Amino acid sequence: MEKNNKTALVLGSSRGVGAAIVEELRKAGFDAPIISSKEIDTSSPESVEAFVREHPSTNILVLNTGGPPKKDFFEITSEEWQKYHQQLFLSFVTLLQKIEVRDGGYIFLINSHLISEPKENMILSQSYRIASWAMLKALSKHFAARQVSCINIALGPILTDRLKNLTADIPALEAKLPMKRAGKPEEVGKFVRSIVENDIKYLTGVSITFDGGLSNFVL
Repeated sequence: MEKNNKTALVLGSSRGVGAAIVEELRKAGFDAPIISSKEIDTSSPESVEAFVREHPSTNILVLNTGGPPKKDFFEITSEEWQKYHQQLFLSFVTLLQKIEVRDGGYIFLINSHLISEPKENMILSQSYRIASWAMLKALSKHFAARQVSCINIALGPILTDRLKNLTADIPALEAKLPMKRAGKPEEVGKFVRSIVENDIKYLTGVSITFDGGLSNFVL
């Protein structure tokens, strides 16, 4: 990868996992601005289009955005389906179509391990997150021709504000986890940095489950 003009666009990087990724990519020499909902509101097509005009190209694109709260399937409104269709899927479609990821770059999708083990009260989030990964997986061969690697990072319980909002009792949750703790955002950041800094390219079109051994699926 070129040593000059190294840029990284990390969505949702004002806090949590996004902020940790920015911190680590900066250590690797990338110009990685903090991108909050003020810079891009993924639930707004107009905001996404404005962001694209301001950032037409990058070396690294990290697709990361917040999601809906837990909700019973039969209580989800059509307005909520439409909102998160835009926020969790259509916004990423626009970004992938219109932002050029330079040759030798990376695309990371920050996702959930629940795409492999869905839960009924998280259907709204899971449905679109699965769709986003299916889209990026299908595009991975297209990007591979330019040595651009596409990696889905399927997160388990990571100690962020979102986990706190979804979980009433964090200590009780951690007691049930294999490592007896939630993951740390900086662990995700260091993983991303290690891939980029070591120029690992042949790992593409894959989903990495980042959940401390919580998942039970084999394939």
